[in-house]
Amino acid sequence: TMEFFEEIAKFRAARVIYSKILKEKFNAQDPKSLHLRFHVQTSGESLTAQQVDNNIVRVTTEALAAVLGGCQSLHTNSRDEALALPTEDSVKIALRTQQIIASETGVTKTVDPLAGSYYIEYLTEQIIEKVNLYLDKIEKMGGSLAAIENNFFQEEIRKNAYELKKEIDENKRVIVGVNKFKDNKDVEPKLNVIDHLLEKKQINSLKEFKKSRDNIKVQHSISNLVSSAEKPDVNLMPFIISAVKNKVTLGEISDGFKEIFGFYSPKISF
Repeated sequence: TMEFFEEIAKFRAARVIYSKILKEKFNAQDPKSLHLRFHVQTSGESLTAQQVDNNIVRVTTEALAAVLGGCQSLHTNSRDEALALPTEDSVKIALRTQQIIASETGVTKTVDPLAGSYYIEYLTEQIIEKVNLYLDKIEKMGGSLAAIENNFFQEEIRKNAYELKKEIDENKRVIVGVNKFKDNKDVEPKLNVIDHLLEKKQINSLKEFKKSRDNIKVQHSISNLVSSAEKPDVNLMPFIISAVKNKVTLGEISDGFKEIFGFYSPKISF
């Protein structure tokens, strides 16, 4: 579920908060470093298995909110992703949704087009205020890592999911096609079925890729990555980029990090 104006205000608030933290906490000097650049993906949680074509409208409004909120890049979900991996037709509709917003609506002609709107400015200020209270609370816990280990974020997500589901079940929140405006003749669409031979093809392709690369460079890159990860103050990004250029796979990079950082298993919250 989503609130159109609230989503726009969230992005605007995020830029203000990010800039303030970078400037005041990390003493950022370059004005460009204060710019929050972000990618947006439309909400998978809002997609419904019932009346899947309704999801095209949901994705469109979410994508428009992202653009009006100032995103730098955008992914639009496909209409049938509540049921399976999307079909080619569904993916094309999702792509055309972005292209129509970008090419036909004119919303990209100006930055922050809703600035000055009473309601948007009010929501933005409200979100900034409440987020800062949240950040203070997390800081008092010992930071994000401590909050994760204490199950704080997981519990917040769980409580919110429960409240949303309760509102839907009690018809306090309308979800078109689910608890209102139902269609008894609704037919499940044709779903995408993955050919299992594709998995074997991809595995063989990966084996050939590994045979064709310079394994001395690969092992050297992995060794540099692991030894750098052992040093707490080293920026790992240059070593990751170097490894990728030397054809080290994502799995090999992850395995290298596991040697140093281990594997995180979240606590289960009920």
